[in-house]
Amino acid sequence: MIITSAFDSGNIIVKSAHNTNDIHLDIRRDHNSEFFQWFHFRVSGVIGDLCNITIDNAGKAAYVEGFENYEVCASYNRESWFRIPTKYNGETLSWSVIPNQDSVYFAYFAPYSMERHADLIADVSASPLVRTHVLGHTLDGQDIDMIEIGGTSKDKKPVWLIARQHPGETMAQWWMEGALDWLLDSDNPNAKALISKAQIYVVPNMNPDGSKRGHLRTNAAGANLNREWANPTLENSPEVYHVLAKMRETGMVFNLDVHGDEALPYNFIAGFEGIPNPTQKMLTNLETFKAKLCDQSPDFQRKYGYPIEAKGKGNMTVATNAIAEEFQCLAMTLEMPFKDNADMPDQTYGWSPERCRHLGAACMHVLGQMIDNL
Repeated sequence: MIITSAFDSGNIIVKSAHNTNDIHLDIRRDHNSEFFQWFHFRVSGVIGDLCNITIDNAGKAAYVEGFENYEVCASYNRESWFRIPTKYNGETLSWSVIPNQDSVYFAYFAPYSMERHADLIADVSASPLVRTHVLGHTLDGQDIDMIEIGGTSKDKKPVWLIARQHPGETMAQWWMEGALDWLLDSDNPNAKALISKAQIYVVPNMNPDGSKRGHLRTNAAGANLNREWANPTLENSPEVYHVLAKMRETGMVFNLDVHGDEALPYNFIAGFEGIPNPTQKMLTNLETFKAKLCDQSPDFQRKYGYPIEAKGKGNMTVATNAIAEEFQCLAMTLEMPFKDNADMPDQTYGWSPERCRHLGAACMHVLGQMIDNL
């Protein structure tokens, strides 16, 4: 038996694994940070053997509520990720499985590798509507990729979509695949109508370094990018620094920042109500977007979410608040679950990459319905 995480987005520490019946592991902390929760590893040489796996430090993770009523993701082919019954006792996370192949992968959620990210950038580049740009580089020297959709015309409304400020929230980049598929479908009249009115800027992965390193929440410096928007620096948060500089160059009428939430088993939107100067138009558009998305996708709901902040009490280091205030535009944070969607559960796959893609398409459809009023 071999247990390894020495690959893109891998994260695990082997404490003891003398036999398959008693495997004990720890999750590695993000570099220069106290955050940890993301795990991704492979167990090899175990076909037909009962594997009892325990993550011993789960009870000290960043968001322990995320392990309550959670089921681990597993895959043999790294494409299809199914769920395995999992126990959390307040201290450890554990599950048992008898693999029917020589090796099996486990992860907190279906991983989205930097190799797949590179394939995504290459694939969309084939569209005549797309130009790709490198806005700058990360501390590890990786490209910060941006996709621009809309051809050469600039006399259109600037729209921004960003994802994976927190690298362990891989559902955000699966969502991006669905959004981009919808936007670039040459047979989709709604996409054509939207692109005729909007110039769309997409950063499908805001945190390449954290993604590759197997971090939950931070970049190579240990910075939480979604707390860097008030004063990003090249030394600590070049990802936000370069993206915000480009946003200021293009202007903005709409921004959607895509995330995942560890604890809540729902899809929901967090708004900007706590900024100092929200306008009535901004607030109306926020409510309209949420209502239309409820109509468009049964996977979205408005009952559960974060508490709404009072005007002037918002954290202005957060992307949605900082962007809404500076650009006086509709800015939102979309949260998706690591667990299943409690409103429409799927016992086999839980909340899955495929459902993330569908939600991405639904969000773009609603954006198309609203673009004239932004």
